Amino acid sequence: MKKERNVFYIWAITIVAAIGGLLFGYDTAVISGADQSIQAYLVEPLGLGALAHGATISSALIGCIIGGVISGYFAAAFGRKRSLIFAAALFFISALGSAYPEFLFFTKGEPTLALLMTFNVYRIIGGIGVGLASAVVPMYIGEIVPADIRGRLVSFNQFMIIFGMLVVYFVNWGISRGQSIEWINDVGWRYMFASEAIPALLFGILLFFVPETPRYLAMKQDHEKALTVLTKVNGKKEANHILADIQKTLTSQRKTTKLFAYGKIVIVVGVLLSVFQQFVGINVALYYAPRIFESMGAAKDASMLQTIVMGLVNVIFTVLAIMTVDKWGRKPLLIVGSIGMAIGMFGVSGLAFSNVIGISTLVFIIIYTASFMMSWGPICWVLISEIFPNKIRGQAVAVAVAAQWAANYFISSTYPMMMEFSGGMTYGFYGVMSVLSAIFVWKLVPETKGKTLEQMESVWEKAAFK
Repeated sequence: MKKERNVFYIWAITIVAAIGGLLFGYDTAVISGADQSIQAYLVEPLGLGALAHGATISSALIGCIIGGVISGYFAAAFGRKRSLIFAAALFFISALGSAYPEFLFFTKGEPTLALLMTFNVYRIIGGIGVGLASAVVPMYIGEIVPADIRGRLVSFNQFMIIFGMLVVYFVNWGISRGQSIEWINDVGWRYMFASEAIPALLFGILLFFVPETPRYLAMKQDHEKALTVLTKVNGKKEANHILADIQKTLTSQRKTTKLFAYGKIVIVVGVLLSVFQQFVGINVALYYAPRIFESMGAAKDASMLQTIVMGLVNVIFTVLAIMTVDKWGRKPLLIVGSIGMAIGMFGVSGLAFSNVIGISTLVFIIIYTASFMMSWGPICWVLISEIFPNKIRGQAVAVAVAAQWAANYFISSTYPMMMEFSGGMTYGFYGVMSVLSAIFVWKLVPETKGKTLEQMESVWEKAAFK
């Protein structure tokens, strides 16, 4: 019963887990402030060009894919909580290693190819942490909180991702403020990377004070501990009922834990949710925002201001999603968001074809970004944490998250080439993907609002027997 819930406890464990989301955003965005310094300190002195620079800046994405792939094994073998502790350790090692890659083996101020490769290794280590966190944090929150508020609490993780990006933008600005470019290129960029060690250490310490999820504990036949956690979250009466449902799913006719135990459709839906979240072009808008605005005629200072405006829009509309996801449902928000994204991208595409540059471009990009942040941004993660049956959740989430990071890498890396061919066609492509994402949700994605994770299992049981 709702009156018996420990609301403070629920929010406390959610906030601790969501620090993993903050580190996800922090780690992926910290490179923005150090980009030019890395180029000046490690790339240019070696006589390397744009290809090496681009590979270095995006190397963390390789780790993200690896982290997504291994997340299923870690979550199943070691548990959700221990997997997050391991991710925290990776964030900490990456932060300090990226800040001082010369440690033990190299001399400061003497860039070598081996030093550049070592820096990339540390960034990949951080990327593995991001990949793990991106899969396990929503899984952890989804498996431990009550069904009727699961949407908003898993969505809170997306808010923390965006918040982490904003925090590191201000941290980078604070470190570089009033300093010479020489100091920033020699020392400042190191502080930017090292600053991530603080939230990483906090995350790792706090994780020792939160429980393992009751679903994982039940899978490991530790029903007493599972009931203890469920009781602290839901109250004694509701806890017994939930544990009985969990045990029922774990002893159901589906004995196997193979990936396709419930048919292929559930895996296809999970993968397509991830792929569409990237193919609508959001990370192009986030990664290349200043460049987009500059290419459309904005001065550099104006483009940075417009990027800040987008950042505020991201936060406001992510909060809107948190407030409405458990009231309106997942499908309506996704479909409305897809329509809004299509309007925004087709608008930008039309303006690009017409060579029209001005405030109208910013308006359409804001429409697009706002639509994403109140729908696909947080709700994709909510659904990925919800739709998979208990027995295959770890490995199925791993497949979906790995597909998401691969799609992210593909879309981000092809954007410059597509823009050289045609800006109008590039944004038009993202508009088409937005339309297709709406059709996909309408036809294939089940509504999960208010359903327990065990009730969702019956949906795929029926589909698998058809």
